[in-house]
Amino acid sequence: MSTRFMNVKQAAEYLNMSVAWMYRNAPQVGLIPYKFGAGRNAKIQFKVSEVQAWIKQQRG
Repeated sequence: MSTRFMNVKQAAEYLNMSVAWMYRNAPQVGLIPYKFGAGRNAKIQFKVSEVQAWIKQQRG
């Protein structure tokens, strides 16, 4: 089973947040960013399953 990821822009749109919010606040609220690559070319992505689980926790 492959793990699906979404990039920062996709995650921001999915959560109805800004891209800046994703970079600044996501780690503090429990959304774990995964970094692929190094330096300026590194790509930050989020696991789709973790983003969906985080949304469910917010409803509580």
